[in-house]
Amino acid sequence: MLILVAVPMATLAQRPEFDVASVKPDATTVGGVYNANLGRIQHGELSMANVTLSEAVRYAWGINNDNQVSGPEWIKNKTIRYKIDAKTSPETPREQILLMLQSLLSERFQLKTHTEQREIAHLELAPGKKEMKIHPAQEGSDGSKNRNGYGHIVSNGMTMEVLTTILSRFLRQPILDRTGLQGRYAIDLQWSPEPRTPEEAPGDPSIPTIYAAVQEQLGLRLEARKTPLPVIVVEAALQMPIGN
Repeated sequence: MLILVAVPMATLAQRPEFDVASVKPDATTVGGVYNANLGRIQHGELSMANVTLSEAVRYAWGINNDNQVSGPEWIKNKTIRYKIDAKTSPETPREQILLMLQSLLSERFQLKTHTEQREIAHLELAPGKKEMKIHPAQEGSDGSKNRNGYGHIVSNGMTMEVLTTILSRFLRQPILDRTGLQGRYAIDLQWSPEPRTPEEAPGDPSIPTIYAAVQEQLGLRLEARKTPLPVIVVEAALQMPIGN
């Protein structure tokens, strides 16, 4: 995870900025349903669509869950969504692009934040007690072949940061990467999802739970913890972004 720190506006002004950026309200739906792009960076181009301000903050500060973002209720309201597109040099590192996004959010939303430690129940993805069962991605694999369905994650090249982010969305709780694994790995993880509503049918009993699947298929483990975690607190922000 990125280190969460409160950054004065004077410091933000000194950060590199995108060559061009657009931040607009977004209410794109198809049949009353919308698909969100929670953040994508390719060749110096950043895109987000149908995201709440909380989701934009999460991506910019390297947070994979809503529990570590606090602030006015509207920043997590799914009816108030935004589209963000920005460009910089193709060779710009991802870490620098995320700093640019922090500056962009601070400028367009007049975003003011601070961080504080709060005790939060969460999961940690850690090495298993037995042999690791995942292998580094083959040379040239960039994670372009992904299938991230509820109950089955497949990728030809995925980082542990991305894996914990996806699992956090599915399990609806913070998951921190404690594996120590760097780089990309080939991932094929299948589990039996728990029903998300009382009306939803139970999962296939022949397929393992997420906890068992992580151990059996990846050689890792999910451990429950409750410890202080950094929370980014939104003190103030505009609901309508300024300037494009």
